[in-house]
Amino acid sequence: MNKFNSTRAVPGGRLVGACSVLLAALLAGCSTVPTPFAAEDQKEIAAADRKAAAANVEPLTGPLTLADAIARGIKYNLDHRTRMMEEALAIGQLDLGRYDMLPKLVASAGYQWRDKDLVTNSKDSVTGLPSLANPYISSDRSHTLTDLALSWNVLDFGVSYYNSKQNADRVLIATERRRKAMHNLIQEVRTAYWRAASAEKIEKDLRETIRLAESALADSRKIEQERIRDPLEALRYQRTVLENLRILESIQQELAAAKIELAALINLPPGTQYQLAAPSATELKPAALPLPIEQMEDIAIARNADLREQFYNVRIAVAETKKSMMRMFPGISFNYSLRHDTNSYLIHNSWQEAGAQISWNLFTLLSAPAAIKFNESNEKLAEQRRMATQMAVLAQVHLARQQYENAYKLLDRADSIYTVDQRIFEHSKSREDAATKGRLDLIFSNTSAIVSLLRRYQAVSQLYAASSRIQSTLGLEPEITSLNDTSLSDLRRNVESSMDQWNRGEALKAPAAAPAPKADATEGERTTAIDAAQPTVTAPIQARGFAWSNISAAQGIGEPKVANAAFSIADVHERSMSQAQRVALAAVPAKTAP
Repeated sequence: MNKFNSTRAVPGGRLVGACSVLLAALLAGCSTVPTPFAAEDQKEIAAADRKAAAANVEPLTGPLTLADAIARGIKYNLDHRTRMMEEALAIGQLDLGRYDMLPKLVASAGYQWRDKDLVTNSKDSVTGLPSLANPYISSDRSHTLTDLALSWNVLDFGVSYYNSKQNADRVLIATERRRKAMHNLIQEVRTAYWRAASAEKIEKDLRETIRLAESALADSRKIEQERIRDPLEALRYQRTVLENLRILESIQQELAAAKIELAALINLPPGTQYQLAAPSATELKPAALPLPIEQMEDIAIARNADLREQFYNVRIAVAETKKSMMRMFPGISFNYSLRHDTNSYLIHNSWQEAGAQISWNLFTLLSAPAAIKFNESNEKLAEQRRMATQMAVLAQVHLARQQYENAYKLLDRADSIYTVDQRIFEHSKSREDAATKGRLDLIFSNTSAIVSLLRRYQAVSQLYAASSRIQSTLGLEPEITSLNDTSLSDLRRNVESSMDQWNRGEALKAPAAAPAPKADATEGERTTAIDAAQPTVTAPIQARGFAWSNISAAQGIGEPKVANAAFSIADVHERSMSQAQRVALAAVPAKTAP
């Protein structure tokens, strides 16, 4: 039978299958509607996040030291883990970009079907009359095509090369941002640690003094009700005691959250009860560090994270300029392919193809001057930002050094005041004749000693915060190879060694270059880095300063104007003490004081 006259059944099964797939795709597209999380699903996800956040966190078995707190913050802090994961992803992006420089090898396969034969007519090219072999069939109703093509574009290779260089610089930028996050974390842990240490130190005396003040207040009210003494004197007495109670309770409320904030920074489970190690005398009064300003400037220029990031941004801008200029050149592409077609009418079902092509968008010549000018401006902007950052870093070096010296002087003064107030309290407590000035004098002296001790710990905290700012500005941090491979005990020893080296002033003697990431990390190393960075949950609670905003000015006292809010309670107390001595102690007879 002639092929042209033969009839073939339409494959209805294939048609039905194609229609089913199309209908399913349409239904799926129409069913895309907002779907909020159910309460139970959200609860399960939150529980899983909490479990993941506490995974692989070693429990705290003993008193928490400052070095242990910093080590735990570096290893377990969730925000720091996020920075580590960003660095690992930047390395992965670099490796992916390298594959763009390779030629494109595309394998394709296709199937074609038609319900009628491909029948064509032809005519003689000379006479224009229809051909005698007319009509004829040149293709099967269904046939399969396969293709393996290799192509390489020189212009795409050049652009991918500069993209890869930019991705390498972005890896280094991610590393600098992780280093900066580590510096900030260490500073926050130190501040929170000393707040928690001061809370633990004064907790017992604070409760005892509040109990004594409340007892004296109750006795004074009883005397007022029984009209034993002049009511005005009793009210003045109560006013002074209440002022001291407000100061003590404000301190108690503000310090109550200190250990919770520290636990959040080191990723301890909420509600964990723990104790801090007693600070040593060296920690409470560290020796002054020698800070040669010229050497500090050299170290900051070599290691500061913000400045190094701007250096890399300039290199990225230069590479962007070269990349845009390369796009103006003609594109040359080479291709080679292996093809196969199952069409039975073909004489050669398999064949090879090769070719070369050059293409050039001539309109790029029109935009070339504007593109070159724009990219040069971009380079100048990056250089200007680098220059501004360098000047800002140098200013930060001088400012951090000055803040450290001021903090050390404040610590020395606070230590002297605390020593005097403590001696006053001891004398008041040891007097045999308790009726000399009564319990009011004891409450005053005890409150003054507590506030002085708090100011002393605040001064220590400010000194360590200033020291951390110097380290952050200089770009100095503990040398850590891999958090996933380093145990907590090894990391703690590393932190202790780094702190001891800094306290002895040895960290400023031999400035080394900041550590660079392993841009050519293997897949296993990247996986390890990503695993070490997991999980990424919420950022930690930032350590708050002593903001005594709830303390209003007492009657006739007024709110003190201080440069640092951390000292506002002590200043209020000192002013209330002076008024109390003029009003209450002078007005209430010693022998009748409750």
